[in-house]
Amino acid sequence: MKIATVPTGLLETNCYLVRPDDSRTLYVIDPGADARDIADRAAEFDYDRVAVLLTHAHVDHISGLGELCRLLRPAYVYLRGPDQAFYASPENSLPPYLPAAKDLPAVTGSTEDSDFKVIPLPGHTPGGSGFLFRGAPPALFVGDTIFAGSVGRTDLPGGDTATLLDSIRTQLLTLPDEVELYPGHGPATTVGRERKNNPYIRNSNYDQW
Repeated sequence: MKIATVPTGLLETNCYLVRPDDSRTLYVIDPGADARDIADRAAEFDYDRVAVLLTHAHVDHISGLGELCRLLRPAYVYLRGPDQAFYASPENSLPPYLPAAKDLPAVTGSTEDSDFKVIPLPGHTPGGSGFLFRGAPPALFVGDTIFAGSVGRTDLPGGDTATLLDSIRTQLLTLPDEVELYPGHGPATTVGRERKNNPYIRNSNYDQW
């Protein structure tokens, strides 16, 4: 599996380009800005079609999507249902720094691709998702649910701390330690590293962790 990371925009949101070894699809995850930079990195891959996967709908994860669609013409754009209303809302912005995204394409809440598994990760937003790709080791793209040494914020619209922690407990920490976690900001980490060292997990009073 080939993975490239493109930090984008004011908040340095990680956009990931992923092409599984046995697939002819290039997956673009969270094109937050700088669509031309993303397209330039895509030229380094060998693929037949493009698909876009959105871990959630916050503006810093989708603002490059409109231009990217003109450049790469993806077969589809996936976003889990609970975030779809907020996706195109004019209130989906971070004033004065990030205005609402423009020229957004229609999204789908389903996909027939078998290269990855969608893992629901509500908490940072209601429709937060992770995308688990098979490999050695497996790679899980988690958006803003968890970071290296931290967890996602829940003070933005739709956020809920208890839900976020439950997603981490039931969906992430049940995975093998070697699973690599690729967050929406900052460096990659692993399930095992976060289980052992993440202070938000160690101090959470979840004894079963």
